[in-house]
Amino acid sequence: MAKDERSNSAKPLANGRGGGDPGTRGKTTIADGVVAKIAGLAARDVVGVHAMGTGFARTFGAVRDRVPGGTKSATRGVKAEVGEVQTALDLDVVVEYGVSIAEVARTVRENVVSSVERMTGLEVVEVNINVGDVKLPEDLEEEAEDESRPPLQ
Repeated sequence: MAKDERSNSAKPLANGRGGGDPGTRGKTTIADGVVAKIAGLAARDVVGVHAMGTGFARTFGAVRDRVPGGTKSATRGVKAEVGEVQTALDLDVVVEYGVSIAEVARTVRENVVSSVERMTGLEVVEVNINVGDVKLPEDLEEEAEDESRPPLQ
């Protein structure tokens, strides 16, 4: 008796549709920018984080924010490297004067890891935080004066 060559292949279901869980058919890819945006928003939610980004990025962003139609960048100060199942993040933050930098960094890591893993399903393998500046109380007063000015036109 000859062996049926199709016996080792997957057999279609009686209704003609493919088998298996529909949720596992196909591939999902998540762009670096999506992960960076999630991480940036999660980091900004932490008390003690004044801003995100390096000095130049913040200066450029402040000018862009003042231009009509300009929007704040949720990815400013965040770099994400996304693989198939894991991601690594680098964050540049400015903390407020008087807060514990170690505590802010710990809370940022917890919030970023939780948000990114919950929303993307990716494993966050590391969150590197670079504290590039401390916002002093007198800087806050100057900033409040700048924000009271009308936007550039």
